[in-house]
Amino acid sequence: MASKVPAAENTLRILEHLAGQRGPVAAASIAGALGLPRSTVYHLLAVLLEHGFVLHFPEAKRYGLGVASYELSSAFSRQEPLSRLGRPILAGLVDAIGESGHVAVLHGRDVVYIVEERAPRRPRLVTDVGVRLPSHLTASGRALLATLPAEQLRALYPDAGAFESRTGSGPHTYAELKRVVAEVRAAGYATEDGEVTPGLASVAVSVRDHAGWPAAGIAITFPREHVPREEWPALAARVGAAAAELSRRIRGS
Repeated sequence: MASKVPAAENTLRILEHLAGQRGPVAAASIAGALGLPRSTVYHLLAVLLEHGFVLHFPEAKRYGLGVASYELSSAFSRQEPLSRLGRPILAGLVDAIGESGHVAVLHGRDVVYIVEERAPRRPRLVTDVGVRLPSHLTASGRALLATLPAEQLRALYPDAGAFESRTGSGPHTYAELKRVVAEVRAAGYATEDGEVTPGLASVAVSVRDHAGWPAAGIAITFPREHVPREEWPALAARVGAAAAELSRRIRGS
């Protein structure tokens, strides 16, 4: 269906295209990539340039993102949208299941916890908001790592020194991590059993953004004896439904 506001849509397409490039690009290249007339691209670039969303590099005859685009990105971070969107979803999940949960994001080789909901009469977790843990040991981290391209995963774990351990269990080599990631991809969810805290296990599912990239991971953590392993797939399905809802909200749908 054709857009009712083509100029607005094409402006956003130009910004998205520039955001995906490694450096400034020529207007003709933008026009060719987006299938737009050059005149249209030049007119829209002029407006974006006037408002600071685009920079022009006259010597190179190329265009790149401007300061106003960066300010939008900074505002996105300041407003903590993932926390705000994820908190009510996680709270509903925790209330329904009766076990504690959290939302985490990938930061280098670590996950950083941005939301935590503790269920009544459940043990305190190490996943307080702001805490960082090695992603290869956590269910949330494994769910997120499983969405990455192979070359990016390898870059994060170049050698044995990248594999921090907490309890002595968990992957210690890249080959072992590849097997864990393959299992996550096959199952559609990630697990962790005592590798962060002895006696506690977790089930997690990744949340993807509009481009299919990992935006966050949602996990439920529980005392090992409370949930038999054969019930983990059903638990993962409920976590997956929450992750899908957060994905929809991130995409604005």
